[in-house]
Amino acid sequence: MLSQTRLAAFLRRYARGAKKAGPLALADALILASAYAITYSVRTASFIYEIDPEAMSFLVFALVTNFLALYAFGAYHRIWWRTSGHDVSVIIQAVAVATIIVVPIDFVLRPRPIPLSIVVVGQFIALTGFVAVRYRSRLISGLEWRWRAIWRQEFPDRPNQTRVLIVGAGEAGSITALRLKHRPSNSRDQYEVVGFVDDDPRKEGMFVEGCRVLGGRKDIPKLVEQYNVELIVVAVHNISGENFTNVLSYCEQTSARINTVPNVLAQFHGSTSAPLLREVQPEDLLGRKAVGWHESVDVSPVRKKIVLVTGAAGSIGSELCRQILNYAPVELLMADNNESGLHDLVTELCSGECNESSILPVLVDITDENRMRALFEEHTPQLIFHSAAYKHVPMLEIYPSESVRVNLGGTRLVAALAHEYGAERFVLISTDKAVNPSSVMGASKRICELMMHAFAQRGSKTLFTSVRFGNVLGSRGSVVPTFERQIKAGGPVTVTDAEMTRYFMTIPEAVNLVIHAACLTKGDDLFMLQMGQVVRIVELAERMIRLRGLRPYIDIPINFTGVRPGEKLHEELSTANEDQQPTAHPDIVQLVSSRNGHLASDFLVEMDDLLRSLPDHETARQRVLTLASQLPAASTLG
Repeated sequence: MLSQTRLAAFLRRYARGAKKAGPLALADALILASAYAITYSVRTASFIYEIDPEAMSFLVFALVTNFLALYAFGAYHRIWWRTSGHDVSVIIQAVAVATIIVVPIDFVLRPRPIPLSIVVVGQFIALTGFVAVRYRSRLISGLEWRWRAIWRQEFPDRPNQTRVLIVGAGEAGSITALRLKHRPSNSRDQYEVVGFVDDDPRKEGMFVEGCRVLGGRKDIPKLVEQYNVELIVVAVHNISGENFTNVLSYCEQTSARINTVPNVLAQFHGSTSAPLLREVQPEDLLGRKAVGWHESVDVSPVRKKIVLVTGAAGSIGSELCRQILNYAPVELLMADNNESGLHDLVTELCSGECNESSILPVLVDITDENRMRALFEEHTPQLIFHSAAYKHVPMLEIYPSESVRVNLGGTRLVAALAHEYGAERFVLISTDKAVNPSSVMGASKRICELMMHAFAQRGSKTLFTSVRFGNVLGSRGSVVPTFERQIKAGGPVTVTDAEMTRYFMTIPEAVNLVIHAACLTKGDDLFMLQMGQVVRIVELAERMIRLRGLRPYIDIPINFTGVRPGEKLHEELSTANEDQQPTAHPDIVQLVSSRNGHLASDFLVEMDDLLRSLPDHETARQRVLTLASQLPAASTLG
């Protein structure tokens, strides 16, 4: 019974596939019949309808065999106008298999249905026809161009076509060239591929999709000038950050715009939603491999939990919500006082494949004790990611008392409720500005780190931890989106100081590591994320300008506006007295300080006194900076 069921299922699938392949299969049948008819007529000097029934039966058998072979090799499951020339091998393999089946049968039958030469030559002619019908549009367009160019001496001017040089002559480059060359005639963007560059010396001088491999990456500046290239497309699948940066260094020596291919696999499978090209993104410029999940980390502590994310509408908070859904939360509580941002996040998350009942937006101010207590009373969250905070340094220099109220008061309240209601883990999102802070914002975050230590020292069953990292690319108010807007507007691009540097990481990278740090904590931990090499802000601005084919300081001016109040030229991720100890994740280190600080009880008393007074702005600034300066930098004390 089971075998019959499987057979029936196979036949149904086969029938559906045959239906989809209908028009092309009919064309193949006509091609094969015509090939045999022509071969038979030439070979026997007679017409094919004059053959006997046995021979006709054999021809039907040959037709069916070829169809089955083409189907088995996937010839009817391709969008041929989007595939590259290497897919001809599919047709060749299918016809070869069919020939191997048909020829021996014709050879052993007695009497022989038809002469063996008719079968062999007919199969070859059919192969030619199968290929021609699938590449008919390219054949026609190529013949048309050559007719005009050779016979009529017409070389049409193509002023609207962008001249393109493709970096990478592999599969990604081949697919990219194919899509660029065969754009719909009514498309606004038209491209002319002048050639490829590839570092494989065996490919130099060879042709890919009708275009020559002109040299290696070092030849890019020369080739751009020689061929008047307007656009360079980097089309290398899974290129490393360091290698990509090296390629860009040659591209940036030219005046050409620089694009890359967003999703090679999507292009290969003919996805119409995948954009053809995209501009180089800031994360492409990090010069390192993206960090992420590591198999040595046990993620069970974050699976199937009631999770609370504060500041859920922010850059870090919203990404936390997105990634937490991958861990099948029993309930995801998303708390924020940004009504519009929270609404947009809920709409986004509920548009995907998720259990909407497990997602609960909570419109609340984290400093509202009654509302937050009611939230804990009703839902009793097990895992808390505290990302809610005011973060813009210049703004908090103007309103330091708000830093006390939100950053300190909000953290104090949520941490206290986590302790009271027995949450399993509490993760504070910290910042590199907490290291030797020069701003109210940085000082407030440093105090929050030590607040985690204070709660941990009270013998709480909740595991309190802090995760410290630098800037994230693309967050609201950060330099990258600001530079993009300024470049689009024609400049000027504003940089505070030519020597200013920062650490950068993508938001998904940072959040992924934060979740792993939550799994690694044993309580009273301070973790630091490995951020890679430091980046000069002015060099980032210059590169973003050059990537759009513009010249820094000439086409787009760069103005230096001076360091803003509270800012540092160079941020740090740790202090001299913090030892870095490895963890199970290579991109997460634990910071341990040997300095003794305030007793937890004393610290919380000072904290509560500061929060009760809610001083004016100037007093708040002085008290926050003073309190932060008296405390050790790490929350794990010896």
